[in-house]
Amino acid sequence: MIIARSRPLEFLRQVRQEVSKVTWPTRKETIISTIMVVIMVVIMAVFFLLVDQVLSIGIRAILGLGG
Repeated sequence: MIIARSRPLEFLRQVRQEVSKVTWPTRKETIISTIMVVIMVVIMAVFFLLVDQVLSIGIRAILGLGG
């Protein structure tokens, strides 16, 4: 496989051309996406906390520890 090498200025021109094709999100879309990510992180943290507690109680019951 042969990799074509271009000059640094040509490379920068191509990068600029590709970046101009990108559809950037609006400020509102970014804020909404960020809020959704934070909400999902909180939901998953609570879920894993509950699963961890249930498994912990189950393991203690099986092994007879802590009580």
